[in-house]
Amino acid sequence: MEDQQNNSHTSLKIIIGVLAFLLIGSLAYIYKISTEAKQVQTVLTTTLTEKESVMKDLQELKATYDAAIAENTSLSEELVKERDKVVQLMNDVEKSKGDASKYRSQYLKLESNMKSLMAENEGLKKQNKTLTNQRDSTVVVLGEAKKYNEVLVGQNEDLSKTVEKGSKLTVLNMQTAAYKLRSSGKQIETEKASRADVLKISFTIAENQIAKSGDKEYYVQVIDSKSNVLGEKQTVSFGDKSLTYSFISKVKYENKTVNVSEDLPGKDFAKGTYFVNVFDKNELVSKTSFTLK
Repeated sequence: MEDQQNNSHTSLKIIIGVLAFLLIGSLAYIYKISTEAKQVQTVLTTTLTEKESVMKDLQELKATYDAAIAENTSLSEELVKERDKVVQLMNDVEKSKGDASKYRSQYLKLESNMKSLMAENEGLKKQNKTLTNQRDSTVVVLGEAKKYNEVLVGQNEDLSKTVEKGSKLTVLNMQTAAYKLRSSGKQIETEKASRADVLKISFTIAENQIAKSGDKEYYVQVIDSKSNVLGEKQTVSFGDKSLTYSFISKVKYENKTVNVSEDLPGKDFAKGTYFVNVFDKNELVSKTSFTLK
């Protein structure tokens, strides 16, 4: 009996020992699992934080490019290309599931490119501002020169307002009258269509020291009251535009005032209002009208 009790106590001790060993093993395993879980959580948190950081930096980089592109400078094409690289990297970071820190070096390279382009862009803006101020000053000077010329030659509304037009010739004081020719060759002015034998058209080319001298051609167009073009009725093309003219007036211009007078002979002139236009190539430079009774 006593031996049975001793055996029972011994068995119980063994069982308790085994359970204690298992408990200690379980606690160690749980501790290990817990530690590894915390490490994984730390890695995931760090990765997520780095990904958010890189994305934030890239978004700011893109915003900088968007603002610069909106200014529409001569560097716009280069700026768009660099912004597209930023957008592509943002897509790569967004799709990444692992460590996003590898994209940090790519961001730093893009940031360096951005700083260089922004510095160049600022330099171009300053140059453009200087050129704009110089252009505005030139326009002011030309405006004063225009006013001075208007006082001297009697004002022409078609005078140039731009630098390019400043060198163009000005046609003014245009006059037209009908004449009857005597057998003696004498011309007598008339207002009656039935008596008219010739139309005399005259105009003045103003002095312009900055214009190119040499032979000039003006296309003169005379339209009667029935909308017919009188004279040669020849048509000339200028690109996609065409012009039907009555005659060509050829003038030798030497940067001084020139008075031009041309005769347009005819017969059976219609009664009514006539319109006379003078063209420098396809540009209307002067016009007038008169009436035959």
